Amino acid sequence: MVETNAYCCNHTDSKGTHKVCVSLVPIFNHLEEKQMNEIMKTTNSVSYKRGEIIYQAGDKSDALYIVNKGKIRIYRLAESGKEQLVRILNPGDFTGELALFNEALHESFAEAMEETQVCMINRSDLQEFLLKYPSISLKILAEFSNRLEQSEKQTTRFATEKVDTRIALFLVECLPNGGQPQEVKLPMSRKDLASYLGTTPETISRRLADLEAAGLIKQKPHKIIEILDLDGLLLV
Repeated sequence: MVETNAYCCNHTDSKGTHKVCVSLVPIFNHLEEKQMNEIMKTTNSVSYKRGEIIYQAGDKSDALYIVNKGKIRIYRLAESGKEQLVRILNPGDFTGELALFNEALHESFAEAMEETQVCMINRSDLQEFLLKYPSISLKILAEFSNRLEQSEKQTTRFATEKVDTRIALFLVECLPNGGQPQEVKLPMSRKDLASYLGTTPETISRRLADLEAAGLIKQKPHKIIEILDLDGLLLV
């Protein structure tokens, strides 16, 4: 397998970039400035172009990756070659956390969805910070708990709910709190949405058209979907 650093380009050593990155991620932003500065000194910044692989299944997992700018898709490949989208990372999100606990290999792929800048902290440095600042460990455990809950919810939906219901619930969960009109901007392409919901892009398009014909939603340009009947959507 190709080692992670074989994909790196445009290395940056800007202290300002590192500080912004460290202060952005929830597992660090509760620390005092002096403590964040200490972490900043161990951080490397790497830029990736759209479509570049940050790591792939089989690569050594020995660093925490924090998204500073851009967006990353995490996905797995089944033996059949079918892709399953696991999650999408936005600025402040992180991946590679299993490296904190033991030496392991990545089981998934991480790909830049656009021009993306990542801050990396290697395993040995991060383990020292976990011992020195236990509050970081609690923040990481909270994130683990959240991801486990999302994973279990997704698995349950695959097993028990029809595609129409999965799509409807996804749209509802993407709604911002409060405000009118009730609009959702799809956070991913229809291809990725299909992978995430366990269906095909063609089915996504057909089902969205059906929901629109039923008067529940209105599809707008730039991946915007307006929710016209929230109660009706919840009953799909």
